[in-house]
Amino acid sequence: MNGMDKKIEKRHPRLKRIIWISAIAVLVLLVIYSMFFGDKSSRLNIETDKITIATVERDIFQDYIAVIGTVEPIQTIYLDAIEGGRVEEILRDEGSKLRKGDVIIRLSNHNLLLEISNHEAEVARAVNELRQARLLMVQQQLINQSSIIDTRKVLKQQERTFRNNEKLFETNSISREELEKSKEEYQASLEKMNLLLENQKQDSMFRAIQVASLESSVSRMEKNLVLIRARLDNLDIKAPVDGELATLNPEVGEVINYGTRIGTINILDSYKLKAEIDEHYIDRVKKGLKGACDFSGKDYTAHIEKIFPEVKNGRFFVDMIFDDSVPSQIRIGQTSRIKLELGESQPAVLLPRGGFYQSTGGQWVYVILPEQHVAVKRAIRIGRQNPRFYEIIEGLEPGEKVIVSGYDNFGNADKLILK
Repeated sequence: MNGMDKKIEKRHPRLKRIIWISAIAVLVLLVIYSMFFGDKSSRLNIETDKITIATVERDIFQDYIAVIGTVEPIQTIYLDAIEGGRVEEILRDEGSKLRKGDVIIRLSNHNLLLEISNHEAEVARAVNELRQARLLMVQQQLINQSSIIDTRKVLKQQERTFRNNEKLFETNSISREELEKSKEEYQASLEKMNLLLENQKQDSMFRAIQVASLESSVSRMEKNLVLIRARLDNLDIKAPVDGELATLNPEVGEVINYGTRIGTINILDSYKLKAEIDEHYIDRVKKGLKGACDFSGKDYTAHIEKIFPEVKNGRFFVDMIFDDSVPSQIRIGQTSRIKLELGESQPAVLLPRGGFYQSTGGQWVYVILPEQHVAVKRAIRIGRQNPRFYEIIEGLEPGEKVIVSGYDNFGNADKLILK
């Protein structure tokens, strides 16, 4: 072995094994630490130019909502057919100005004419029966009176004969038989007279009742005839009020029935606003709440006069009446944005509105950590809201920055890495 050669010492096999075991142990410990103590949250890289960031601030919260009001007439009158019939003539078109009593549509109804004719015949028969009853009553009264006169004459004669016979009998000028005979004839005539008087009384009462009944029947039938004839006037459908003919449904030749809705008339004395509101506010919207609107660059105020309870497709309606004056050039169907005040303005922690609400329902947001390019989920509680801000009850502090744009593309990421 010369001086240039160097002896190479072999590593001990046991030392090599220890090194390998130590390395594996360290690796296992790292894995275990990562599993139990490491950050297991999901992450997603996001470019900041594709999101909207807003700063939480403390300011005055204006408790209002913005709704759209549509101009409607102060009142709408519905036109219904009072009498059925065939449309013969349409005298007014939609949009026509009407005065009370103006004829809009003329109908014909042959069945009604036939009904009137039959009723007139019935009235004529009843009147004739009444006339006959009155005539018979008068005739019978004359007959009864004549019988009474004749009987009274005979009665007087027989009474005179009986009285004379009484005197003659006292002087024995006549027999008792003649006296009794004259007495019986007198008493028979007296009874007949009483019967005639009672019969006249009963007959007069009966015929008076009969005539009164017929008179009542005729009067009732004549009143009914007047009502039926008045139905002819209903074949001319007239404007019940002054206004504008808004809609008109029938066509010439069409047959319409009683109660059919044939059109509407708008009362143009004044106007109202019908506003559609999200059902989220249904418990806070009350009669009397005021709103500000604009027509032709001029501000107007209106208040809620009526709340319609029915909710359709998550919306409900209210009628609003102008407070002081109505816009001069207002038109039916015109719209205006209304700032409807729900309550008093108060200081609050505010977060600008954004698309995140549709993704989270306002339950949580992504908050950007100070001096870091990371946004993390945080639970929040939202109170009131207006078209610009949400009122934050808890979960955020003034000065914090929040991603307010939509979260649909973030999936279930717990952290967002901002780039």
